[in-house]
Amino acid sequence: MSLHTETALEAFDEEWQEWHAAHERNRAHPHGFLAVTHLHWLSSEATRLEGAPGIWSADDDVVRVVLEPGESLERDGVQLSGSVALGPIEERGGINLVSGDTVIEVAKRGGEYIVRPRNPENQLLKQYQGTPAYTPNAAFAVAGTFVPFETPRATTVGAAVEGIQHVYEAPGEIRFRLAGEELALTAFNGYAPGSLSVLFTDQTSGKTTYAANRSLSVVPAADGTVQLDFNRAVNLPCAYTDLATCPLPPAENRLPVAIEAGEKIPYERQDQK
Repeated sequence: MSLHTETALEAFDEEWQEWHAAHERNRAHPHGFLAVTHLHWLSSEATRLEGAPGIWSADDDVVRVVLEPGESLERDGVQLSGSVALGPIEERGGINLVSGDTVIEVAKRGGEYIVRPRNPENQLLKQYQGTPAYTPNAAFAVAGTFVPFETPRATTVGAAVEGIQHVYEAPGEIRFRLAGEELALTAFNGYAPGSLSVLFTDQTSGKTTYAANRSLSVVPAADGTVQLDFNRAVNLPCAYTDLATCPLPPAENRLPVAIEAGEKIPYERQDQK
């Protein structure tokens, strides 16, 4: 190995270590998904929810919470009281309310409204010990090409929670070569402008990596070239908690090769191999 190659590999490893440490810090945020204590599905029937003050219901695309004397919630620094109407909320959108040390997430998933209290004292968060991952390997950082569809395709996928489906807009697919195979992944629009999100499984899924899904975020260049660094493939919240509504990959994103890179099955799920 030449000195130049060795230096490049050391830099690749250091960059991954920095990225992974930042990702772990974000995941362990006091009000991140590891802090979720309950998942409540709202209906038109008004009911009290464990972990959140008030009496909750959802009807006609509006969430209503009735706060009785002595109960309060805060939104953007403003105290709420009495009967409060929230929404409508966009699909995969949400509103955060504050109750003491708890953040109350009100969101829309699969066309339904949910309430998820997030408390930093949640045991899943307090006992979190990090996520195991493969040693970074530059062989799993490959060049690809983003090929837009003639028109974006509405793609329906299942969810980690039974009974709901997610619909995403797929603007195109990413074509690449790995392990001697010509492969393609349907890509969804990412959260950041110009980014794409890829959900996939591979031949390590259910063995060394989480069975249901992993995610990789990429940003195509103007000419469509894409860097697919599978060392940065990450687990979604459903890999850690049953209180998540994560989407499953579309059928065509089940890769026939073993991606021995990125995050592995969390310690919290080791019994599910």
